[in-house]
Amino acid sequence: MARKRKRRKKWTNFLFKRGHIRWLNLVVLILIIALAGYSVDQLHQLRERQQIVHRQANAKKLFIKQIAPESQTMMKEHNVLASITMAQAILESDWGSSTLAAKYYNLFGVKSSSTTNSQVLNTKEYENGSWIVIHGRFQVYSSWSASIQAHTMLMVNGTTDDQAKYANVIKATNYTDAAKALQEAGYATDPNYASKLIKVIQTYHLNKYDQVN
Repeated sequence: MARKRKRRKKWTNFLFKRGHIRWLNLVVLILIIALAGYSVDQLHQLRERQQIVHRQANAKKLFIKQIAPESQTMMKEHNVLASITMAQAILESDWGSSTLAAKYYNLFGVKSSSTTNSQVLNTKEYENGSWIVIHGRFQVYSSWSASIQAHTMLMVNGTTDDQAKYANVIKATNYTDAAKALQEAGYATDPNYASKLIKVIQTYHLNKYDQVN
C-alpha cells in the first residue's frame, strides 16, 4: 500500500513541479482561443449565408410583384393563366437575372428569325437525351410587359405552321393541365418542363394570381 501512495505522489509531483502546470494552462488557453476564433468565423459565415438567402428571397418577391400585374391583365383578356405565365418567366429567365431578360427584356427565351431587333446568345437545348449549348437568335423587347404580351399572343395565335398549337393551354382551367399542355405542344425541349412549372407555382403559391376579382 505504501508503494502505491508513493507512485501517486511521484506522478502528482511530475505534473505540478518544474512548471508543468504552466505548460498545461498555456495549452488549454491556446485551445480555448483557437476554438473561440473558429466559432466567431463560423458565426460570421452563417450570417453571410443568411444575408444572401434574405437578399435572394427579396429579389424573388420583387420579381413576382413586377410581372404579376401584366400577367393578370393578359389572363383577363386572353385566358392564359397568370400562374403559368409567371412560372414560365421565372424558369426561362432565372427570376429575371439572365442576360436575355435583364438586358433585352426577353423573359421567355423567344427566338427570332429576323436580324433586326434581335440578339445572338448562347442557350441550352435538350437533344438526344442530353443538354447542349447552341447559338440562338432571340427577340429583343422594350420591357418585361412587352415580353409578357408577346408571349400571350403566341399562346393565342400559335405558330405560322400551327395556329392551334397552344389551344389546350388557353382551354385549361387549372395550372396543372396548362403546364402539361405546354409540354405536349412542344414549347420547351426539357422533358421535365411541366413538372418544373408546377413545382414553381406550388412553391411560391402563384395560383393565387389566377383569382382575379
